[in-house]
Amino acid sequence: MAHPPTLVVGVHLVVVEDGRVLLGRRKGTSYADGLWHVPAGHMEPRESVTRAMAREADEELGITIAERDLDLLHTVHHLDHDGGGGRLQLFFRPAHYTGRITNREPDKCHELHWWPLDALPGTTVRYAAHALGEIARGNPLSVVDRRR
Repeated sequence: MAHPPTLVVGVHLVVVEDGRVLLGRRKGTSYADGLWHVPAGHMEPRESVTRAMAREADEELGITIAERDLDLLHTVHHLDHDGGGGRLQLFFRPAHYTGRITNREPDKCHELHWWPLDALPGTTVRYAAHALGEIARGNPLSVVDRRR
């Protein structure tokens, strides 16, 4: 009997102000160094997805978001090349937050920058750029096949 796939769950914060989205340029990580990405992280054991997103917002940006103030905008199912179930990438928008956005993880994020939604840098993490485009089109779900 086959075992059900195990999915890694990523949480992503989509902060938009005046038509611009907040991106950070990654550094010193095991994934996508030098590329732009929305603030993101992974769910920890026994943690809800909204708790994970609120925690990551505090850790990375120094802002406080109540879990009830997180709106799920988009889900990307990332199919993996290894035959596993892949990853679920959840993209949330904060309806409200408190605090001032700052780069709280300079060892993992070279800089933060606001980019026009219609002019993302070409060096944006591919699935994040994909998700932002799907969000702009009002699509709640997409599948990205990393096996190709």
